[in-house]
Amino acid sequence: AIQHWAGKAQSLSSGRWPKRAPGAAQKRVRSTIERVGFEAGAMSQHLFFGLQSAGFDVVCMEARQVSAALYAMRNKTDKTDAKGITQILRTGWFSPVHMKSREAHGLRALLSTRKALLKKTMDMANEVRGLLKIFGVRLPRTVKHGSFDGLVRPMIEMDDVLAHAVIPLLDARVVLFQHYLELDRRVKRAASQDEVCMRMMTVPGVGPIAALTFKAAVDDPSRFERSRTVAAHFGLTPRRFQSREHDNPGRISKAGDRDVWATLYAAANALLMRTMAGSQIKSWGMRLMRTKGLRRAVAAVARKLAVLLHRMWIDGSEFRQEQVGGTA
Repeated sequence: AIQHWAGKAQSLSSGRWPKRAPGAAQKRVRSTIERVGFEAGAMSQHLFFGLQSAGFDVVCMEARQVSAALYAMRNKTDKTDAKGITQILRTGWFSPVHMKSREAHGLRALLSTRKALLKKTMDMANEVRGLLKIFGVRLPRTVKHGSFDGLVRPMIEMDDVLAHAVIPLLDARVVLFQHYLELDRRVKRAASQDEVCMRMMTVPGVGPIAALTFKAAVDDPSRFERSRTVAAHFGLTPRRFQSREHDNPGRISKAGDRDVWATLYAAANALLMRTMAGSQIKSWGMRLMRTKGLRRAVAAVARKLAVLLHRMWIDGSEFRQEQVGGTA
């Protein structure tokens, strides 16, 4: 018989850690449990590998499906949640979540930190722009990050009030930007030392950020049986609503990892609008842009890039123009 368990963990607010059960007690508990299931969350990786190392058969379930099933319960308590998750585990109505390796999470942490520092640097610059406008100073629309400080400081030197307010922001922005440059160098170095990323970067429009982001998100290419499913996994295929006579294909679903589809979209846009070298995939995208518009063409090329990068990873091949003909 399938049984569910709902328990309580000792709060760590007191500063005391709960004592671990003896080895014999752990073996008795392990012998009575067939499988452990929980929904995906922030601590999923730690729980999954920790329970797995203790000898349990562990399954991490997709949070969207678990949430929809638990929503049918009349009351929301820890006990009913445990019972609901047990029933989901028993029936098999769930999609298991792939637990990424420590290496993949390390790459994602590096990319996320770089992105956060760049965003904070831009936020500081926008704050300075807003303060200067109050005093009638309007900066050019486009200023490079490296020359922003040298442009603003001479403008505020003659005004003590403005200097006292803005200089701390400029100093903080310089520090953030220096850390961003260091992380950017680490990202490019990591991509240049990775054989898979180097092959991915042979595709026009795909740079170190796109290659590392895609590699860290996929982690294990063999978990996708077909390369075409990669595009759907990362939300680059249209969402569809079909019921009786209604069949309404919508925009791309944007499901999965936001950084992946956003990065692939940026790579596709660079391929169509910035790269000078011609290729079959660019020619196909340009023809699509003339008939469907820029946004749909970029989304279609991003979908094709996801399929192409996964296939190159599986085959161990480099980009060849004749491989990208056809439709997305």
